[in-house]
Amino acid sequence: MPQSPEPYAFVVSKEDWSLHRKGHQDQERHQQKVREAIKDNLPDLVTEENIIMSDGKQIVKVPIRSLDEYRIIYNFRKQKHVGQGDGDSQVGDVLGRDSQSAQPGKGEKAGDQPGQDTIEAEVNLEDLEDILFQDLELPHLAPKDKEEIEVKSIVFNDIRKKGMMSNIDKKRTLLENLRRNASSGRPGIHSISPDDLRYKTWDDITIPHSNAVIIAMMDTSGSMGTFEKYCARSFFFWMTRFLRRQYEKVDIVFLAHHTEAKEVSEHDFFTRGESGGTICSSAYQKAIEIIDSRYPPAKYNIYPFHFSDGDNLTSDNERCVKLIGELLKRSNMFGYGEVNQYNRSSTLMSAYRHLKQEQFMHYVIKDKKEVYQALKTFFGKRSPVK
Repeated sequence: MPQSPEPYAFVVSKEDWSLHRKGHQDQERHQQKVREAIKDNLPDLVTEENIIMSDGKQIVKVPIRSLDEYRIIYNFRKQKHVGQGDGDSQVGDVLGRDSQSAQPGKGEKAGDQPGQDTIEAEVNLEDLEDILFQDLELPHLAPKDKEEIEVKSIVFNDIRKKGMMSNIDKKRTLLENLRRNASSGRPGIHSISPDDLRYKTWDDITIPHSNAVIIAMMDTSGSMGTFEKYCARSFFFWMTRFLRRQYEKVDIVFLAHHTEAKEVSEHDFFTRGESGGTICSSAYQKAIEIIDSRYPPAKYNIYPFHFSDGDNLTSDNERCVKLIGELLKRSNMFGYGEVNQYNRSSTLMSAYRHLKQEQFMHYVIKDKKEVYQALKTFFGKRSPVK
């Protein structure tokens, strides 16, 4: 006589399952605070010496205000409080205001009030770049003829029951197993069968990318002090990382100049120091020669960027303005950055203020924190022209 199957046992739980998500919610809240802290500290992080001089694998520490759980506190800060109301309070009514705490470094004398607890969260350079680069782009990028680079890319766009094991979709496979076991009355993940397996499939697509070349020009004359060189190199450091991360095909030409300009390696550009006078037109002339010989405007988007302290040979300024005009004929945009810590009179900027072309952009850096604003000025996303 066949045995009757054993009856199934069920347990009905009224537990608040939202509590089980608390760890995940706390983690998400922490990550959101980290992202907010990075955004708040971007001007400082962009010029952090440990990052600029790193090998690209630097771990960054950002201060984050600690998050306290909501709770009732007796006699907060040992102040006098009134513990009764008039009975007609409404939602949103202000019950009281905390006294304004002194800002760090702004105190007049020793105080007796507690400060804010902060922690330092470790963030890798890639996470910092994700936030820094999300609002940056090459301005006025246009499709170019012939030498447009076509990049092969793979897009996973379908799920099938047959495929290679290397392309197995683990999540879909487990979901199929859960679904099958639940329908058979044995819920849970177990006894994975070939019918449960799901595989990702893909298509090869071609993504066109227009060629672009950036000509990075930096003044390395004797008037460029430690502060000036550091700000200029900080800008070019982030510019280089931004371009190589966001674009498939981009060339960067590095030019260093004093009274003469020469093309240098990337390593020399960021490490070498020189002296001598300043003739900025030598860099512009060199840039024109490189464009005409290697980067025809019909095939390349061209972006010259020049950083200097503005202390140029006065008799050379007129030639600089003329050569910038020639560069603008060949370029999508020309960017001039001037590092002027003490807001002194600049002969070069005085001449450049008369340039009214929309493609010519400039920014004056007076503090290290303004390197971030310079990046946004030159590479910030523009609203599409209607």
